[in-house]
Amino acid sequence: MTITTPKIAFIGAGSVVFTQGLLADLFAFPELKGAHIALHDIDAERLATAHGAARHIADRLTGASGTTPRITAHAERRVALEGADFVINIVQVGMRASTRTDFDIPAGYGVRQTIADTLGVGGIFRALRTFPLLKSLGEDIAEVCPDAWLLNYTNPMAMNVQYLTRATGLTRVVGLCHSVYWTIRDLSDLLGVPHEEVTYRAAGVNHQAWVLRLEHQGSDLYPRLDALVAENPELRRRVRVDMYRRLGYYPTETSEHSSEYVPWYLHHDSEIERLRLPVGAYLGIVDENIAEYERTRDALACGAPLAVEGTMEYAPQIIHSITTGTPRTVYGNVPNHGLIDNLPSTGTVEVPCLVDALGVQPTRAGSLPAQCAALNRGYLSMNELVVRAALEDDPRSIRQAAMADPATAAALPVERIWDLCDDMVRAHADLLQPSLRTTLGH
Repeated sequence: MTITTPKIAFIGAGSVVFTQGLLADLFAFPELKGAHIALHDIDAERLATAHGAARHIADRLTGASGTTPRITAHAERRVALEGADFVINIVQVGMRASTRTDFDIPAGYGVRQTIADTLGVGGIFRALRTFPLLKSLGEDIAEVCPDAWLLNYTNPMAMNVQYLTRATGLTRVVGLCHSVYWTIRDLSDLLGVPHEEVTYRAAGVNHQAWVLRLEHQGSDLYPRLDALVAENPELRRRVRVDMYRRLGYYPTETSEHSSEYVPWYLHHDSEIERLRLPVGAYLGIVDENIAEYERTRDALACGAPLAVEGTMEYAPQIIHSITTGTPRTVYGNVPNHGLIDNLPSTGTVEVPCLVDALGVQPTRAGSLPAQCAALNRGYLSMNELVVRAALEDDPRSIRQAAMADPATAAALPVERIWDLCDDMVRAHADLLQPSLRTTLGH
């Protein structure tokens, strides 16, 4: 695949802060300074803000090079997609109002969540209100830019990628998350080893992958990590460290995220205190994201400078590698077609991927340690039920997914799980496909 001046469509560009970071990463590559950036959002104000921010970043990072990007803004999605080589999806369906619903209604039932974007009741309904958008986006891509790579950042990552590939038939789909990269950076800092000198390999599922190898100049770093954990009681007050001590492999997502995917922590007051778990933390993050957007909008309105900082995200690296043929390894979320032997073939897994002019090529990870695969299989089983609910128009599968979710099952008896799902269906009904708006009782 040879691309000289790629067209990159941003779907959900009104996520302005994230769009800014991705553009700063893109324009850091000389070969991408002349790209066509097509921005789309259904919110006119956010789209205008994204357009202004993109022009500001382009002026800062490409002006002196003599090569500048073409930046366009589109209220119509198909126009933004027309002829695109890459599509970056960063849509959040329902925004703050839906996110608050994802927390408030389960909290009324005694279900605690910290982030609520991957598993649990919040993850289930975040997926179900996103699926209709993904289906229509996939259909548009198939019609107007069938050779494009769809790079998805929207959570719940594993469910969304599984649904996309099964509902639309698209094959050039990769889900991207920075959790593996930043886990290794954090571990390198903790161990006092330069990040660029660390070699590692991870695999599993998004937000619950495992660092299978962690080495510095050929030496295993896990014994050094064990010694640090043993001597530092504050380190032991982190969920991911607690999981590492018991499972033997370090998880690749934060403690806040990790606590939601297992039944052992959030249901117990003593564990919340011991492990310093911030119940409802994501609501504060959402409010800060909105405040940051408003600061960006206001700065553009008065001509004030914007901070232009790269984020080390994978999408710009993938685009650069495919465009130029530069080989790289990134971590991607892709269908498990023989990549991890002891996880379901229908699920989405996170594995190292080679990227060059031929595209994104996932690498085989073999079998995970049995204890790690056991947790991942529960995660993927819940995902399968959520995707089945949408593909087969089956509202019972929503309730069965919540029953299979470890944290929800630890908190509620089954009748209350069904009642909770009914309340969530009522609250999100306008955003769900019509066949899933049914309440079932218990």
